[in-house]
Amino acid sequence: MLNYDDLPSPAYVCDMRRLEKNLELLQRVKQESGAKVILALKGFAMWSTFGLVSEYLDGATASGLHEAKLASEEMKGEVHTYAPAFKADEIEEIAALSDHIVFNTPAQFRRFAATVKAVNPNISLSLRVNPEFSSSPVDLYNPCGLYSRLGTTKANFDESILEELDGLNFHALCEQNVDALEGVLNAFEENFGPYIDQMRYINFGGGHHITRKDYDVDRLIAVIKAFKARHNDIEVYLEPGEAVGWETGELVATVLDTLHNGMDIAVLDTSAEAHMPDTLAMPYRAEVRGAGAAGEKKYTYRLGGNTCLAGDIMGDYSFEKPLQVGDRVIFEDQIHYTFVKSTTFNGIKLPSLVLYHQDGRVEVVREFGYEEYKRRLS
Repeated sequence: MLNYDDLPSPAYVCDMRRLEKNLELLQRVKQESGAKVILALKGFAMWSTFGLVSEYLDGATASGLHEAKLASEEMKGEVHTYAPAFKADEIEEIAALSDHIVFNTPAQFRRFAATVKAVNPNISLSLRVNPEFSSSPVDLYNPCGLYSRLGTTKANFDESILEELDGLNFHALCEQNVDALEGVLNAFEENFGPYIDQMRYINFGGGHHITRKDYDVDRLIAVIKAFKARHNDIEVYLEPGEAVGWETGELVATVLDTLHNGMDIAVLDTSAEAHMPDTLAMPYRAEVRGAGAAGEKKYTYRLGGNTCLAGDIMGDYSFEKPLQVGDRVIFEDQIHYTFVKSTTFNGIKLPSLVLYHQDGRVEVVREFGYEEYKRRLS
């Protein structure tokens, strides 16, 4: 059994057994639906796990040059690259690294398609479209919101590029179940239906919460199969990120000090702002192992980060006994959308990266220090 007291602190810990369980479910979706599933690096990019991930998934989707390089170097399978706008001084390298490139607008397509094909004649060209429908629960993560820059609307679609297009992509979900996908899919077919059968593939994007306990996997499989049947068995892609890393690990922190100012407060060696950014941006309350809501148990503390930002607060939690300096605090489900966004704000140390292997072996794959902070500055 993993002894968290033996780990460096703070540390992100990925449980390889839980990761493989998620991958097995995604493989089932692949096998039963006929879709391909690729990893969205923006949500999960712990490349030390990619040997395992590559055994189950078909490749990775990148959001620009650096993610494309990582996918090409560390992940077996296809590399899909999308950006809201590509840079002229990067496009040739991206083309050389990618199997599929996704343009955000017809203007970007017309500007770069010939260059991309000259570098990589076998590359597939795709366009991201905006179905103009989403039930995303948070505006910050709604790609189809008002005035969105992400994807081409029906009104802005340019049929002159159709002969060169291999695929269409849409992405409109955020931590949602298959009913949300059905709504998006209806809007996509209504707006872009005349073009679908001219494509080699359609990418359904990410945001599918497939590995969450209440997700209707059977219904997803049926939806994909029905779509393929309506469109001559067209290739379908899914690109989950969060669903790969969902509930696969924790952020382990240590109590550095306690104080009282109207309520009990504990200062930890981690940071919501720097290490758990989605808890502030989404926002949501991270679960703490063994803790309850404020007042639920005998001793309530406000857990705060070790930066000078006043709002660097994880929340109020209650415990069965008082917190002491040196106690470990374990934040659940902190592998997806955490270390990919983590920063060295205030010079705070980045959490170490730890793998908990299937055989019980604990591997500290990366520790960070001053150099990570200094080299990001000038």
